Amino acid sequence: MSATQRFLYPLTFPLRLVPGTLHSRALAGILNQVMKEALAEGELDFLEGRRMAIEIDDIGLRYRLGLENGRIKGYGDEHPADASIAGGLHEFLLLAARREDADTLFFQRRLRMSGDTELGLYLKNFLDAFEPPARWAPMIRTLERLADMRLPGRKA
Repeated sequence: MSATQRFLYPLTFPLRLVPGTLHSRALAGILNQVMKEALAEGELDFLEGRRMAIEIDDIGLRYRLGLENGRIKGYGDEHPADASIAGGLHEFLLLAARREDADTLFFQRRLRMSGDTELGLYLKNFLDAFEPPARWAPMIRTLERLADMRLPGRKA
């Protein structure tokens, strides 16, 4: 276990007590708001009836998301994922804050993809092209600040 994992894992213990289904549903609710226009325009239709897992391995959290009837939905572990993307919290923060693109993180092996790689590539391409609406700028700035945090064991 890395120094970052030793630091983060105990701090996130309360999060791990909450069932994965609740985490996934909460994330789905946020994404439905952030991606409202993209959903309305059918940009995520490639996910209809499919499931993606997002695994933040250094804090032990897993999200399962899919698309049903034009809305992002959260699932529990009882629903297997068609594809998964895994990596550390910092990598996902960099991606969400648009500090790093997915290709860079994959090529540096800081993010890993498994399962249906075609589905994963569709998602990666969508995320690369997605521009969050201006009203979400405060959230993006918060993500940027979190991505800038120096954690024990993480190189500058």
